[in-house]
Amino acid sequence: MKITSLISGKKVETISPSASVHDLVNMLNAYQVGALVVSADGNQIDGIVSERDVVRAMPGKLDQLIDMHVRDLMTVDVVTCTPDSTVAELMKIMTERRIRHVPVIAKDGLLISIVSIGDVVKAHISEIDTERAALQTYVTN
Repeated sequence: MKITSLISGKKVETISPSASVHDLVNMLNAYQVGALVVSADGNQIDGIVSERDVVRAMPGKLDQLIDMHVRDLMTVDVVTCTPDSTVAELMKIMTERRIRHVPVIAKDGLLISIVSIGDVVKAHISEIDTERAALQTYVTN
């Protein structure tokens, strides 16, 4: 199964690198997502920032967190995929790299969408169920 089937109609939310951590937390909550793509223009990927990044910034810096910006927390080495990537490929990458969110980019490098580990697992389970049903039909007929 290709990633393109997972992103149909799925909007990706972005945040500016200069946004405050307060804005970041409010956006994560408002959109009910675990990560936002960091982008100054909504098309080019500058980084990615997640709930984990906020939590990791807290120890020893809790009093400074309010004055921090997204650029202070974000991951700049962003793993991406294309719509033609497969669910199996992405599952392997996400497991090996221990990441939960992967932006989807077009051939020109522009942001299209984002895929979460939940999307990938749901698609994988669907593939397994489809295979199981086909095998069951084959065996019983």
